[in-house]
Amino acid sequence: MIGQRIRHLRVEQGLTLARLGELVGRQAPYLSQIENGKRETTLSLLGGIASALGTDVAGLLDPTPPSRRAELEIALRRAQADPLFRELGLPDLQPSARLPDEALEHIVRLFAELKRQRGVRAQTPEEARKTNAALREEMRDRGNYFPAIEGLARDALDAVGHRDGPLPQRKLADLARHFGFTVRPVQELPASVRSLVDQRNGRIYIPQRDELDSRSARTVVLQTLGHLALGHADPGRFGEFLRQRVEANYFAGAVLMPEDAAVARLQAAKEARDLSVAELEELFGVSYEMAAHRFTNLATRHLDIPVHFVRSDADGVIWKAYENNGVPFPADPDGAIEGQRLCAQWATRQVFSSEEKFDLHYQYTDTPSGTYWCVTYLEGDREPSHAITVGARFAEAKYFRGRDTRRRSRSRCPEGPCCREPDPQLVQKWDGKVWPSPRPHSHVLAALPAGTFPGVDLAEAYAFLERAEAAE
Repeated sequence: MIGQRIRHLRVEQGLTLARLGELVGRQAPYLSQIENGKRETTLSLLGGIASALGTDVAGLLDPTPPSRRAELEIALRRAQADPLFRELGLPDLQPSARLPDEALEHIVRLFAELKRQRGVRAQTPEEARKTNAALREEMRDRGNYFPAIEGLARDALDAVGHRDGPLPQRKLADLARHFGFTVRPVQELPASVRSLVDQRNGRIYIPQRDELDSRSARTVVLQTLGHLALGHADPGRFGEFLRQRVEANYFAGAVLMPEDAAVARLQAAKEARDLSVAELEELFGVSYEMAAHRFTNLATRHLDIPVHFVRSDADGVIWKAYENNGVPFPADPDGAIEGQRLCAQWATRQVFSSEEKFDLHYQYTDTPSGTYWCVTYLEGDREPSHAITVGARFAEAKYFRGRDTRRRSRSRCPEGPCCREPDPQLVQKWDGKVWPSPRPHSHVLAALPAGTFPGVDLAEAYAFLERAEAAE
């Protein structure tokens, strides 16, 4: 989109690539790659290009296509990058000036219909679990660190002059304007969305109940800006949808807890043997879960500490998890761990029966893979309550606050007898004489919601945007 807008403004002003290159200090082939979407640009170069073209950075970042032709060319490029298009085995088509607009219209609309019909079949839970397992494997390999997103977050923060501490409401509004948007709290947002972006008019709608300086509002707005900053297109596959969510969440964490400031605090805390997720929570005014996620981004890269993270409910069911330290999470045959049940000896389950459940719960757990130290926080304001755990191997426990805990348990899961197997004497007494009737879980037989954005009612969302636009 940025490249399309640069080309549109350059041609409109009668500038050649060579002349624009002279104005910004870059070679014409370099700028051509930017215009064609084959190379990303830095914020400083973007500022120089904007100045040369008589606009500002927000003007270049405007997601609205500058013309119908540009909109069609963008749609064609996205279509050809879609795996579904690749399955057709067709060669790439370059939208040269000789290709009429009518031909582009036909190609784009035909592919949109093909994609719509293919999307009617919903993603099955088995396919979704396999996709999620593959994404988690990639995150493990990279230590959950995304340098390109760190760079985007750093550029955005530099643009509004923020480097440390909690992100103020004013700076959040400045960030939105930097990307060409304003934030509009509304009383009745469609129930299926947390936020809604009107790219036509440059507005981000969030629920009225979330004041702009609240934790939830900051996170939602920054996740939304993350999608814009990363140039996300409509996801064509469930795997792409998951990846976009991971990347947008990462961007939000990197803005709320800037890398340089957070790493400086963490390195000092490691030196003092006082590492604590709670410290990040307090220093940057974020939720404990957001601080825990951010810790996993930075711990391996900057502290040389492999870690694990898990969010689970009172039944021990995993909702989110990550590890690169070998902790033995339960997994299904496809490698998926979400939906699996944790051992009752793990801190994530022990905390729910603790007499001091709302204090930080420190614990060592002996497992078939070794001994792990962890800290668990129970989210009392979530319904149902969830436990957030961050842990490390025994060898790295010496760097953490709470390492002197005397709580210790032993888990044999997933090897050998453990909490899931009843006592042998009880088996002898009751085996074959019990017929339990489980609570119904109809969702295990249902497919995931179909559509570009699973679970989102687009009809409701579009109707809301029409009403909002008419009210302006």
